[in-house]
Amino acid sequence: MFKSTAKLWVLCVASALAMQAGAQQKSVIFKNGFDSDTDLKKWALIYGTKAVAEQARTGTGALLVEEGEASVRSRVNLNEQGTLEFWIKTSSPATQYTINVLVATNQNIDSGWMQVGQIKGSNDSTEYHAKRISIDDPGKKYLRLDFEVTNGQVWIDDLSVEKILLDTALQKNQEKVIAEVLGKLRDDKNYQVQADALRTLGKNYAAQIDVQRQYLEYANGIYSSVTLVLATSERGKMANPLGYHTFKGIVSDVRMVASPIQKSRMESLLKPLGDIATASLNVMTQGAYQAFAEPFKTIVATTFDRVSYENAGIDRKARKFAEANGLKTFAKAEGFLGEVEKELNMVVALDKDLMDIQREVDKFRKDLDKHLKESLIAGGMGRGQENYNRVLSKDETIRTAALQEINNYFLLQAESYQNHSSSNTEFVQFMMKATGTMEETQVFKERFNQIASSVITFYDKFDRSVAKEQNPFTSETDRALWESHAVKVRTYIQESKAAFAKAYM
Repeated sequence: MFKSTAKLWVLCVASALAMQAGAQQKSVIFKNGFDSDTDLKKWALIYGTKAVAEQARTGTGALLVEEGEASVRSRVNLNEQGTLEFWIKTSSPATQYTINVLVATNQNIDSGWMQVGQIKGSNDSTEYHAKRISIDDPGKKYLRLDFEVTNGQVWIDDLSVEKILLDTALQKNQEKVIAEVLGKLRDDKNYQVQADALRTLGKNYAAQIDVQRQYLEYANGIYSSVTLVLATSERGKMANPLGYHTFKGIVSDVRMVASPIQKSRMESLLKPLGDIATASLNVMTQGAYQAFAEPFKTIVATTFDRVSYENAGIDRKARKFAEANGLKTFAKAEGFLGEVEKELNMVVALDKDLMDIQREVDKFRKDLDKHLKESLIAGGMGRGQENYNRVLSKDETIRTAALQEINNYFLLQAESYQNHSSSNTEFVQFMMKATGTMEETQVFKERFNQIASSVITFYDKFDRSVAKEQNPFTSETDRALWESHAVKVRTYIQESKAAFAKAYM
């Protein structure tokens, strides 16, 4: 758990992700927080929804979606809709939702709407979770969201739509070329037109291979970085009782009245936490805390028991202190450890989210790696690690040469068809294989959107975990120490979040 510092994460992002930072320019074409009359005028709330002034993630308002079915539509048509992003909050973890995303050229005709995506599921908490989905429609169209909500309510906030990106434009062009080729095959025998279209398809196929490479690099960047992200020694120190003034005072009081055996037992309990003399604090884990907390409270209770301190061989001053402060010291220990446990639970929850993200990224990398290799074979490169390495090379010249080989393979297919050495059946089979490969690439884009949503949500949770109002301690000295760590963590997280958004979003 949380083994590295945030500085490592920042440096990793700054170096490992710099080359992707400007790979594709992002442009938000629509942004709405449901905060003002101006925001609300951009929506037609058809049924089942209403703007509310509570439960907002940011700003002063949110969109409440009641249980059952609901629908909203944009009053403005949006040009080149690429990625839709918004934040969703549920009234309980049991709340289930399905959100259908539709677009149309006319918002007032129900039959004209075309579904372009769907988000389905539930949230594991009642906090806001980020969601992203690709709309990928190059036309100027209206946006519609249809909701189905069961077992509660949901709130939507901070919705935005990004402009369509280069890789999406390539995908749309591929679909157009394929439709043209197959349409011509059905309608006539114009081999020249079909061969020309197939040559164009070769360029686009090679381009989508490069898109796969980019997403694999994105995933590799996240995988190598998320193992460090925000898993800071500073955050770990915030859940270690050894660093706080109150706990040091309790330990000092116990030592004053404890017997040698009790002192020895207490030192063995404190050892996994670090060194109280040098303030060298170890990162707490839930297991370490559970093994420590209850036995420590037992030592405090038994040490201040009259029979114990009267037979501990301590001086009169210490016995008088034990008699006057036993109950007070135990209450202080119990209250303080409760505060630490609250902080630890926050850290453990973040750690679980981080582990879940790592597992998803790992699976994504493996699946995309397999798909890329299959795409190379379908593109005529054949099997072999050497070809794979060339396509993934950091050297642009090597990559370009490898992609040109794929393009040349499509040129050969076009020539064979134009020269009538390939049958229509062979031609259609080839086209279907290329089509299937490119459609599967689009699936990986959506999977990456889901991973990005999880990372965005993780940042948000981590950010809130070190907000000033989350300080669990009652002692002003302890609160000040917690805040001193939190100030450092807030700086790290803002830098990390900005680097992530620039590189991946």
